[in-house]
Amino acid sequence: MSTTTQESSQQQKHEATQDIQVLDSAHYFHPFTDHASLAKRGARVITKAEGIYIWDSEGKKILDGMSGLWCVNVGYGRRELIEAATKQLETLPYYNSFFQTTNVPAVELANAIIAVSPKQPDNPFTHVFFSGSGSEGNDTVVRAVRRFWDIKGEHQRKTIISRWNAYHGSTVAAASLGGMKGMHEHGDLPIPGIVHIDQPYWAEHGGDLSPEAFGLKAASWLEDKILEIGPEKVAAFIGEPVQGAGGVIIPPSTYWPEIQRICRKYGVLICADEVICGFGRLGVWFGCEKMGFEPDMITFAKGVTSGYIPLGGTMMTKRVTDVLIGLGGEFNHGYTYSGHPVACAVGLANLRYLQDNKIVEKVASELAPHLAQHFEALKDHPLVGMAESCGLVAGILLVKNKASREAFDPALEVGMICRTHCFANGLIMRAVGDRMIIAPPLVSTKQEIDELMRLVHLCLNLTLNELKERGVL
Repeated sequence: MSTTTQESSQQQKHEATQDIQVLDSAHYFHPFTDHASLAKRGARVITKAEGIYIWDSEGKKILDGMSGLWCVNVGYGRRELIEAATKQLETLPYYNSFFQTTNVPAVELANAIIAVSPKQPDNPFTHVFFSGSGSEGNDTVVRAVRRFWDIKGEHQRKTIISRWNAYHGSTVAAASLGGMKGMHEHGDLPIPGIVHIDQPYWAEHGGDLSPEAFGLKAASWLEDKILEIGPEKVAAFIGEPVQGAGGVIIPPSTYWPEIQRICRKYGVLICADEVICGFGRLGVWFGCEKMGFEPDMITFAKGVTSGYIPLGGTMMTKRVTDVLIGLGGEFNHGYTYSGHPVACAVGLANLRYLQDNKIVEKVASELAPHLAQHFEALKDHPLVGMAESCGLVAGILLVKNKASREAFDPALEVGMICRTHCFANGLIMRAVGDRMIIAPPLVSTKQEIDELMRLVHLCLNLTLNELKERGVL
């Protein structure tokens, strides 16, 4: 192709992109977006994907270091999932789970999920309630927890304890469970009966304590809150094994076992939000297994279908279902798309792919250690105050002073400076304040992890140079 022809083709792509951007600004209301700001520069238009890469409308290839939004675990273009959806669309594209009916994919997927659920001999998982998203799954947690205690006659047990900076979804109940104060400002949240304690973030709260000692201290904040409210009024504690959208906050090893001890002491239910951590992300099927605790409920979504079709749900243990099902009669809760046959067919194909190809085992034995080695080396970079990984999630804390962990002025938006360099150089790495986070697909190769980390180093260096040029450093 001649230079003139290439230039003409690129110009056509650019003009087509601009047309889409105009329509986008006119009619598409994006999530978590400053629309006035976006309209000035135009949205990036993603047009295709394959493996661990995406392409935009102008032909730029980008390594997706975030698996879409923590979800495309098996990568893009997986034929097994596409064919499962197509086959199900041809046979039964939809039917509901009301009216005392069911469908085969929903039944099979529920059984498949229970088969890979955490092994808890004294309180095994027995049932799955399907929803359309993690937000709906956590709404189900609120309904199920409060119904559980009502049936048991402990009507005062309404309060659910969560953590500041946690993310549990965007519906009114789920956003209330979350501890994102910016979200609470939009809608007068949280709703009554939901309270928060500080997150187990050593870099922020640890001071001179060792991570292990800090883990116990952070867990003690839960006991303090339970005693403040009154144990007879506390229904449940909810938390992500590793906080995702909050910036990949990996708790010390002592944290979750102590949380479980406290919850069992006061009879409080434990709910694990595994929307991000579930289905292999941490090198085990569910993050609670990695963190050493046994929840009563698990919320899931994202990785259950690798994001190919929306699906979420709530897993419940025998302790919970003995009450809700055994004593509770009708459970007046559900969604139009609970047990959607196409979504469940894709979920089943996704789980089979993970199992047949031993993806979870490969994450644990090969990819997670390889990524951890890279992140250990990152600690020498002048901007990096902390670099840590767990399975295939990882976070980098950008700091002004490594020795003291002194933060940058938030007004500088150093994380966004770094993210801009990432996009410009073909990498998706997310900024949460001044924490840079990644969650690559579980099917990445070691060579692709190497490529990802080469781009991470490049973008950190470009960020460092820009800060020096501005006189910040």
